[in-house]
Amino acid sequence: MSMFVRDPCGLMCIFLTYIAVFYADYVVVRWVIMQTMQDSLWAPFHVVLFNTVIFLVSFSHLRAMCSDPGAVPLPQSRMDFSDIHSGSDTTLIQHEDWTVCTRCETYRPPRAHHCRICKRCIRRMDHHCPWINNCVGERNQKYFIQFLVCVGILSFYAIILVITSWVKACPTCSSEITVRQSRIVHCIILVMESSLFGIFVLAILYDQIEAILNDETTIEQLQAAKGSMSIHKIIMSQICRLPCYSGSLSHRSTLNTHSV
Repeated sequence: MSMFVRDPCGLMCIFLTYIAVFYADYVVVRWVIMQTMQDSLWAPFHVVLFNTVIFLVSFSHLRAMCSDPGAVPLPQSRMDFSDIHSGSDTTLIQHEDWTVCTRCETYRPPRAHHCRICKRCIRRMDHHCPWINNCVGERNQKYFIQFLVCVGILSFYAIILVITSWVKACPTCSSEITVRQSRIVHCIILVMESSLFGIFVLAILYDQIEAILNDETTIEQLQAAKGSMSIHKIIMSQICRLPCYSGSLSHRSTLNTHSV
């Protein structure tokens, strides 16, 4: 089942993501490759390879954005919460480790959390990421990790191309001052953009790999920390979620519910 969340913050982040990606493609092709490698066989090679990486970035991003992260099916009818206290509900007896979500009005399996942005309970929910406008959960975490890896490769590749174009002598480069100034400005912006995105995705990728190795989602780590988090966790929780997503977790109520 595909999902698309109509969240203004997420849609804005998607727009900024693709603007950054296509701007990097424009600078690399127009101001790096075509300006410094126009008479070399390396030019078509780098154009094809760089755009292949961009295709992989876009494909993995779309998969992470549109894939079902593991949403718990909604019930056909409203739940009667009096069954919980009376103990007469057979579903809850059969699944003693399941919890109840009062917002979705349904039972949910262990390690599932309610996302107030997606308005659904997500299995093994790690966090809601505005950069993919979707939750990172049981079914789409692999696509999210692929997206992070591809963005890291793209950022590193762009920086290497810019550095190589300035270090290596270029007798065929235009000597016009306006062309040189435009190239310098675009290259500086690209290096800054690639560095920021590269550091950002590497930090999140480290966070994801650590969570997988420890078999613990980000939400579970935040709940276990009880307010005492490392600087790394605090920075990631703020940057990845942005001011429009608080990331605050509510404690379980008497009905054993929690949401994000």
